[in-house]
Amino acid sequence: MRERKADPIEHQSSHPLHERIERLKRLFPEAVNEDGLDVDALVNLLGKREARKERYNFTWAGKQAAILSLGRRSQAALKPAADESLNWDRAKHLFIEGDNLEVMKLLYKSYFGRVKMIYIDPPYNTGNDFVYPDHYAEPLANYLRLTGQMDDDGNIQTTKADKSGRWHSNWLSMMYPRLFLACQLLREDGVIFVSIDDNEVHNLRLLMNQIFGEENFVAIFPWRKRTGKSDVPFGVSQDYEWIICHAKSDKFFAGVAHKRNYHVSPDYPNDRWRTTGLTKQTTASDRENSAFDMVDPKTGKTYPFNPNRVWAVTKYTFQDYYDKGKIIFPGDYDFLNISKPVFRVFESEDKAKALRKYGTTDIMKVFSTHLQGVGNNADGTKEIIDLFGAKTFSFPKPVSLIQKLIASSTRGDDIILDFFAGSATTAQAVLEQNREDGGNRRFIMAQLPEPMSHAQFDHIADVGKERIRRVIKRMKSENASQFNGFGQPDEDLGFRVFRLDKSSMRQWQELPGDATPDEYVQQMKLFAADPLLDGWTADDVIAEVAVKEVGFSLTYRVERVQAVTEQKVCKVIDDEKEQYFYICLDDRIAFDALEPLRLMPDELFVFRDRAIDDTLVVNLAFAGRIKSI
Repeated sequence: MRERKADPIEHQSSHPLHERIERLKRLFPEAVNEDGLDVDALVNLLGKREARKERYNFTWAGKQAAILSLGRRSQAALKPAADESLNWDRAKHLFIEGDNLEVMKLLYKSYFGRVKMIYIDPPYNTGNDFVYPDHYAEPLANYLRLTGQMDDDGNIQTTKADKSGRWHSNWLSMMYPRLFLACQLLREDGVIFVSIDDNEVHNLRLLMNQIFGEENFVAIFPWRKRTGKSDVPFGVSQDYEWIICHAKSDKFFAGVAHKRNYHVSPDYPNDRWRTTGLTKQTTASDRENSAFDMVDPKTGKTYPFNPNRVWAVTKYTFQDYYDKGKIIFPGDYDFLNISKPVFRVFESEDKAKALRKYGTTDIMKVFSTHLQGVGNNADGTKEIIDLFGAKTFSFPKPVSLIQKLIASSTRGDDIILDFFAGSATTAQAVLEQNREDGGNRRFIMAQLPEPMSHAQFDHIADVGKERIRRVIKRMKSENASQFNGFGQPDEDLGFRVFRLDKSSMRQWQELPGDATPDEYVQQMKLFAADPLLDGWTADDVIAEVAVKEVGFSLTYRVERVQAVTEQKVCKVIDDEKEQYFYICLDDRIAFDALEPLRLMPDELFVFRDRAIDDTLVVNLAFAGRIKSI
């Protein structure tokens, strides 16, 4: 085999735990030795060395295994499904079909610290088996051993073996790694909302305190899921569920300011604003300085004061307010339908005012007000029936509930993630809130293709995708006359579909300890022959490289490099990160054919290892950065 001179492309997802350890090493270099991080030295540096004593701790059977599961890097890939997508080339919304733990591991590099809001409605713990059978989920026998209720020979050590506890343990083990990764994806001013019922609300609160920090707990909001009565144990009708809210940090702010109709204009692109009246009830003390004729400095047009309502500024303060952009005259902005001068109020001012009014400890009051009057499960079911003509999904949350949370926590082009997407209620809520306030929020939905018994749909993920298509179709038709069938002029009425699938790149398979040298040689020969598996496509490989190696957003673009005519070279562009790389998947590459590419030193070029010889590798390395597959 010839010597490789180009670094191989990354075949697996990032490793969140390893990255956190590396940050610790940079903060405490004295705690690093040749074996890695020295935990004892770190404890000494923190001044915490002391005898072990009893302390408060939230744990469960299988917790350590759940934590260790984060160390298993995903070898899967997110493959584009353009045929199931809508308006692929332009769409910024995403629907990902697959197990959400693997999906979030693959999203980690691309979306770390970028998500503004997460809403999830995870499977409630009713004591049944979970749809998410992670490798660390313990069966009953292992649970009894872990909790000391069974010995290694299978003998029960107690007359009342607790079998129900494993349901709590399995549920917490399922939730822990997913919430941990969710925390990593949130922005510093981000927030997460989790719907839950009485079975696990207490455990979920403790779990989220542990992951997000007890100091970042915001509130538990009650939500009335139904209005009718039902027969339940003890004769108590359980009409309420709960929404637990945690912030990523103290930079999160939730308030009524986000509900206002803000505008964005080129002269103030970084601070949205709204308008309000510039007159007030007249009093004797106002007349001397506030009762004056206001003149537009640009047009010279005069706006006389009203004898009953004088200007809210004086003739002495007018110029200062005007110079600061606080006063707008008719004609300043075409989209404003005003006939007299108005005040401009910036969003930052609204936010500061709301903080002074409510205080950070009263955020719950703000949200509680917003959750009043939202729908219940019956409304969610009706919305499904209106779209599909039948009840295709059980107990969906109403759009109005999630829309309230979105309106109170997000704005502009914020990203909203739901990794238990179900029927994609959150996606519909994002689309409808964007239309209501002119936002460009983007959703990322992730849903396991859980089988379902339905004549039209094989999996729950199919319901979610079809719901989004039908909502978009309806939104287009509602504004067809005004916008030629495409909503607002810049409205994103499309979505990209990706599917979690086996990697297109050959993965090194761990061989048993008694494997023969020939078995290792055979595996090495497979890699030497072609690291790409049979059936690979260019679209799949490009997506895998973009996500795993470069950490691109899933809204990347692919352009054929027209200047290179003898080889198929593509430029892959992430407009959001303002980055790009080149890739060529041809079987053979000639250096002369790449001359028009004019690769620069900071530009990345990806190619198949089998496509070039050592001389070409050296020449390419002199021109730019190179990676091989």
